[in-house]
Amino acid sequence: MKTLRILGTRGVPAAHGGFETFAEYLALYLVARGWRVVVYCQEDGSGPVFEDVWQGVERVHIPVAAQGPKGTIVFDWQATLHAARHRDLCLTLGYNTAVFCAVLRLKGVPNLINMDGIEWARAKWGGVTKTWFWLNDWAGCWLGHHLVADHPQIKAHLSSRVKASKITMIPYGAEPILDADPAPLAALGLTPGRFLTLIARAEPENSILEAVTGFSARPRGVMLAVLGKYDETNAYHRAVKAAASTEVQFLGAIYDKPVLRALRGHSLAYIHGHQVGGTNPSLVEALGAGNAVIAHDNRFNRWVAGEGARFFAGAADMDAVLGDLLHDPAVLETMRVASRARFEEAFRWDDVLAQYEALLTRFLPGV
Repeated sequence: MKTLRILGTRGVPAAHGGFETFAEYLALYLVARGWRVVVYCQEDGSGPVFEDVWQGVERVHIPVAAQGPKGTIVFDWQATLHAARHRDLCLTLGYNTAVFCAVLRLKGVPNLINMDGIEWARAKWGGVTKTWFWLNDWAGCWLGHHLVADHPQIKAHLSSRVKASKITMIPYGAEPILDADPAPLAALGLTPGRFLTLIARAEPENSILEAVTGFSARPRGVMLAVLGKYDETNAYHRAVKAAASTEVQFLGAIYDKPVLRALRGHSLAYIHGHQVGGTNPSLVEALGAGNAVIAHDNRFNRWVAGEGARFFAGAADMDAVLGDLLHDPAVLETMRVASRARFEEAFRWDDVLAQYEALLTRFLPGV
């Protein structure tokens, strides 16, 4: 039986982020196509490893008492040791502990690594953390039997370390949002079609201060709904809030899917400020919702969002772009159509997962 073991995530069902969502979609897709899929799941606390089955997906639960990054490292190490006792094909999501993949290499276990973004380049990390990620970036390139890049620019980066034939570019996917119940918006004080959304961690590299400052430069007649956790003890978070006009609404961290669907489905436009990374899941989801996209101007976002988006580099750009767009419904509609077309072209889950299955099949033991 075709078997795949998935490492590198907190587990399924998804509750933490993009990689977990991808692992859930891929696992269920492959199980439906006759594969045996084993997913390693991190549990808080202590105790023995235990196994169960969720929607046909086998799960190996590994309790870890340590919290935060230390807990993740412990979990990844134990999951790698467990997988190394088998000869099944492995897919490792992320390279943050790629040095552990040496164990799989030594045991002759085939292992594909999704190299994610260029994590060590993020401004938020200190020197020690940057060095750790940089070393693991190299380790993943050397130790993986094959690499997956989720963006052409990530493939270009990896090609500076290994030959291009060792890398396959497969982007992230999303579900289209063709309709959404607007009811959850009332509780947030929002009116369908009268707000923009910005969904991101509150970090400088996500250009939130620039976006909020530009939006708040003058009255807009619409709201800006900002999702994410803001802490008054954080200087950057305080600066973002201080820059906000009365038309900016901070909604906190929202994970409820119907609420997120309503926000995406009824947004006038989506602001995406991420400056680094590959194919960002939130941007792909905005395209799938047919949102007009206003994105930070960089090589990653330009490829994902396509020619139909508008781009900004700072607060002045944001002010100018909003001044052009908010009073021109025809242009906004053209941007929505372009977003939907870009999504259909490259980011549908069925297409993305079929590409993964074809690649994984090439590396099955005995094939």
